[in-house]
Amino acid sequence: MSRSAHPAGPRHADVLPEGHYSAPPADLNALDPKVWAQTVRRDEHGVLTVGGIDVKQLAEEFGTPAYFLDEDDFRARARAWRTAFGDDADVFYAGKAFLSRAVVRWLHEEGLNLDVCSGGELATALSAGMPAERIAFHGNNKSTGEIRRAVEAGVGRIVLDSFQEIVRVAHIAQELGRRQRVQIRITVGVEAHTHEFIATAHEDQKFGIPLAGGQAAEAVRRALQLDGLELIGIHSHIGSQIFDMSGFEVAAHRVVGLLREIRDEHGVELPEIDLGGGLGIAYTSDDDPREPHEIAKALTEIVTRECESARLRTPRISVEPGRAIVGPTAFTLYEVGTVKPLDGLRTYVSVDGGMSDNIRTALYDAEYSVSLVSRPSDAEPVLCRVVGKHCESGDIVVKDAFLPGDLAPGDLLAVPATGAYCRSMASNYNHVLRPPVVAVRDGEARVIVRRETEEDLLRLDVG
Repeated sequence: MSRSAHPAGPRHADVLPEGHYSAPPADLNALDPKVWAQTVRRDEHGVLTVGGIDVKQLAEEFGTPAYFLDEDDFRARARAWRTAFGDDADVFYAGKAFLSRAVVRWLHEEGLNLDVCSGGELATALSAGMPAERIAFHGNNKSTGEIRRAVEAGVGRIVLDSFQEIVRVAHIAQELGRRQRVQIRITVGVEAHTHEFIATAHEDQKFGIPLAGGQAAEAVRRALQLDGLELIGIHSHIGSQIFDMSGFEVAAHRVVGLLREIRDEHGVELPEIDLGGGLGIAYTSDDDPREPHEIAKALTEIVTRECESARLRTPRISVEPGRAIVGPTAFTLYEVGTVKPLDGLRTYVSVDGGMSDNIRTALYDAEYSVSLVSRPSDAEPVLCRVVGKHCESGDIVVKDAFLPGDLAPGDLLAVPATGAYCRSMASNYNHVLRPPVVAVRDGEARVIVRRETEEDLLRLDVG
């Protein structure tokens, strides 16, 4: 069937169903730089390129679906965060966003530290040469084996998340003849303006020790009494995909209040404060994230002001951007398989991936952008829902987006801003193979995480 023979879905605002979408853009071929990596362009033929390579060539060489990561963009964002905070602060890249040995090497070369939250992430970091003293180990339920490995490796800090963990880490450190540097993660009761599942500083959730009721103060008392621990600071994380700095202001006020109580009770001024990460990125043109230098200036001013008010020395600040560094650097490339217009509703566009390579839409009701990238089109825009190939009605990649009305099987679609949490949370649902991650730079592309094979799946199936 020719492209022009496809029946059209709804096109005009007065017949569109309710949904998460804005009016059709004036030019479907335009690329909003907010949501695309820095080297992404359209060439003279209207084909998307990244790092100087067009997506048709990338699809032919590496297949689809696949994640394509702009290495220059990643490095530039890492440097921007390092420069913004300067030598008097620490930037820990949150490995949970996306971690591979190549990424660890880039972080090391660009002067960032690394935050890990599992034994697997720690193993990846150490195997790629990240100095252990530049690693922080998080997690709400670290196993004794993970703690032992972290202490043996000499990680720079372990973030304590419970009363049991205070004792557990101290005991293991003493067994090993070490004095482990630690921070205590507290929940400060700040409600971040984000999805319920990624808001992490209200009391009713699994992370941290509540500030309310004196629990955090008691955790500090216990940590200071144990010979195996060196308490260096307090950690706070209020959520993810945050644009409003007011939550950080309230959090800093409460954390500094605890630091003042510690000084008054114990005569100790803790030297560090970690305000976590959670800074948002642009998934759509409606998102308006702050630049690293703006965030650094705001956080530094907030902490300095609060400490001056409390008559405390200003502690060394740490932050943990993950999504804000890697999220915008990558896009996922899909091939269109079927186009199914539903009269009076929308057109369903099925691609060769789905919730196995991007669970965030199903899990968080996350919104993404999407573009036809293998050719230009001047066709009238059609309201579409981009869906995957899995046996779930909730298998949605982009809930509502306008795409050209001549979209057809074989076309390539790209979803930007998928560098964070997409490959990290990918699965083998329906025994679908997880896609590769391909780094692109200066006209060259190389696989940094290979595509899974059926042999990989069968190798684990020992029954």
